[in-house]
Amino acid sequence: MTFDIFPAVDLRGGRCVQLVQGVPGSEVVSLDDPLGQAVRWADMGADHLHVIDLDGAIEGTRLNAPILRRIVGELDVFVQVGGGIRSRSDVAEVLDTGVDRVILGTMALKDPPVVKELAEEYGPDRIMVALDVRKGRVTSDGWQRTLESNAVELGIVFESFGAGSILFTNIDTEGQQLGVDPEHTRELVEAVSIPVIAAGGVSSLDDIKLLSCAGAAGAVIGTAIYTGTLNLREALELAKTL
Repeated sequence: MTFDIFPAVDLRGGRCVQLVQGVPGSEVVSLDDPLGQAVRWADMGADHLHVIDLDGAIEGTRLNAPILRRIVGELDVFVQVGGGIRSRSDVAEVLDTGVDRVILGTMALKDPPVVKELAEEYGPDRIMVALDVRKGRVTSDGWQRTLESNAVELGIVFESFGAGSILFTNIDTEGQQLGVDPEHTRELVEAVSIPVIAAGGVSSLDDIKLLSCAGAAGAVIGTAIYTGTLNLREALELAKTL
């Protein structure tokens, strides 16, 4: 099994940003050329990208669709996309742009059986479910609502409904460049048989090794590569050896 590195391109108001724990106004990074950033990562060797429409995730309106279309149209890389995908028409619209995989968060949590229907329609490899966890509990609605369930419980449910993969985000470490907590990732990986991509706090080569040892199939890297804390080329080279 390969370990995939996903540079994050988070979109907010037409800009490429990185937030701390998803809180609006907490921008550590705010750049005015999202396409240019995506090209930058591809030029450094990235063959996967993680694109999130934060306006869609937080406010429910996907304002950055034109930027997404340009990224997909100009780059020959694997692109997974989330943020504000709340309906079947949203799923169809995003996949029709040429995106390889959609990330379902709130939509899946509110109506788990829809995952089965979408997996049957588009294929499980194109349907990923996001489990974003704060203090051990899954959140929804752009991380603004906390549920009673934990990631292991819901991971098992969504695998049974045909999800092809899971994005597991540890909100407690997200955007803080303080390292990862691999144990929660390990628990989820051991509970399901589908790939788990980990996110939240990845800021060193050691973090990548820890997530690989925990069984993750890949990692999303955001703030650390924008601030220079982590060199993307070195991360990609390491991933080839895992």
